[in-house]
Amino acid sequence: MSQPSSGTLLFVGCATLDSIAVVQDYPAADSRTVAMDFATAGGGPAATAAVAAARAGAHTAFAGVLGTDEEGDRIIAGLQAEGVDTSAVVRDPDVKTGASVIVVSQASESRAIVTRPVPPVSFPAGSRFHELVESAAWVHVDHLGWNAVASLPAFGAGTLKVSVDAGNPIASFSPRGVALYVPTIERLHAEYGGHHSPEALLGKAVDDGASAVVATAGSEGAWVRDGNADPLHVPATPATIVSTLGAGDVYHGALLAAVAAGLPLADAAAFAGRTASASCEGLDGRSKIPHQTITPAFASNHSPS
Repeated sequence: MSQPSSGTLLFVGCATLDSIAVVQDYPAADSRTVAMDFATAGGGPAATAAVAAARAGAHTAFAGVLGTDEEGDRIIAGLQAEGVDTSAVVRDPDVKTGASVIVVSQASESRAIVTRPVPPVSFPAGSRFHELVESAAWVHVDHLGWNAVASLPAFGAGTLKVSVDAGNPIASFSPRGVALYVPTIERLHAEYGGHHSPEALLGKAVDDGASAVVATAGSEGAWVRDGNADPLHVPATPATIVSTLGAGDVYHGALLAAVAAGLPLADAAAFAGRTASASCEGLDGRSKIPHQTITPAFASNHSPS
């Protein structure tokens, strides 16, 4: 997985508009709490991953389904401002764009999310989505984008390089044919049993058909396995945390950008960890993502700027 890829990185799945408030402690029922800060920003796993990859210098596109409402307009404008190609986004007048209200507690370094469901992700035959798939170097999916990509003939034929954000459950998912499988350690434990070591869990995912696996574990870092190579542990990068909102999504985008640029998998995971940690300095999931350029010679100890 060390050869650089040219072409677009296509991100497929969820985009939302998030309203975020940071408070010291979560509000009690029937109370009024003054927020320490407040922001409205684009969110969603695949969309935020696309922004992170774009800020790492990759040519990116996002494909998903939005309504024809103001929230959808703002999401499109935010992605385009980051240089993300939105030509494959479907605007459906019969649905409402996904949106969330998020309360971040500084005391517990946690968050509570109230969300309006994102519309199902599907694309008509002959659409711009299918054109982009044909030319994409990689296709990255979240839990909502998986079915739209897994059903493509190119995926079934093994000619499509697919990266999967498996942090959220995906019904009837199998890693077979997935070039880059990125679950959480918790997700692997749920799939294979809690008594296995991280190294054994990665081995089971490879045995089930994933070409490479990066299993994330928050403050414990990540474990990586590239094919039949020995698994490696990549330590976490210390973070100055304002909010962890979107940090996992940022990780996925930075990871794929680094892999596509030709970094070895462990170096790509270290780069993704540094990028995600930097993003935690912002209230929203995007504003503090570093702008940086990856080359195949990008050193694993280089810090985002």
